[in-house]
Amino acid sequence: MNTALIRPIRTETDYQAALERAGALMSCQSNTPEADELEVLATLIELYEDKYFPIGLPDPIAAIKFRLEQSDRSEADLIPIIGSEYLVAEVMSKRQPLTLEMIRALHSQLDISADILLQ
Repeated sequence: MNTALIRPIRTETDYQAALERAGALMSCQSNTPEADELEVLATLIELYEDKYFPIGLPDPIAAIKFRLEQSDRSEADLIPIIGSEYLVAEVMSKRQPLTLEMIRALHSQLDISADILLQ
């Protein structure tokens, strides 16, 4: 592996060059110097993106809707979790905030991260 080519990604220009090089290496075979270079570049790219393009947590209600869609459920399936049809409608329309009890139930029954629900 030619380590002289691998440098920290400090600028947008460095980032674009790293993306371009990683793209060129995508079809390399495993267990080769090129595969090692790609792995190092991927790590550097990920660190740069985490620092300069962070992805925040999704909105709690959007996360609930997404989980319902993933599991082929509807908002009516939230009634036993949240409490009542009225309360589900209020929460899902963001007129009523999630309570700690609701968050615990949604976390345990729908397996949604507490970090997302607690925002």
